[in-house]
Amino acid sequence: MEVLKKGFAAAVQVIFIYALYVLLDAAVNALHVPVPASIIGLALLFVLLKLGILKLRWIEKGANWLIAEMLLFFIPAAAGIIQFKDLMLENGIGIVLVLMLSTLAVMVTGGMLAQRMDNRKERIER
Repeated sequence: MEVLKKGFAAAVQVIFIYALYVLLDAAVNALHVPVPASIIGLALLFVLLKLGILKLRWIEKGANWLIAEMLLFFIPAAAGIIQFKDLMLENGIGIVLVLMLSTLAVMVTGGMLAQRMDNRKERIER
């Protein structure tokens, strides 16, 4: 029964996050804002969490599930590459190189940032 409760809570939270995205997407399209609704939603969630208007526990399980299953959301994009066979044959090496370098840059930057935050936390705790 407990597993069912947790699963239901996560489902409701995912629906809330998706509903927020749908509302923001409609607003972005209506107002012709040049920023994607997903970026605005991310910023809005951050602000609402920081101000305490939105409690982390209200979205945590759903967000964790979405992050855990993120790979599934990229499979259609990877399958879509098949449609651009000629482009991949012409520029495939360059595209792969850019993807690898950008991934490396994100990993290095994320690692350095995490290390700095950890060091700062240790200094504060002393």
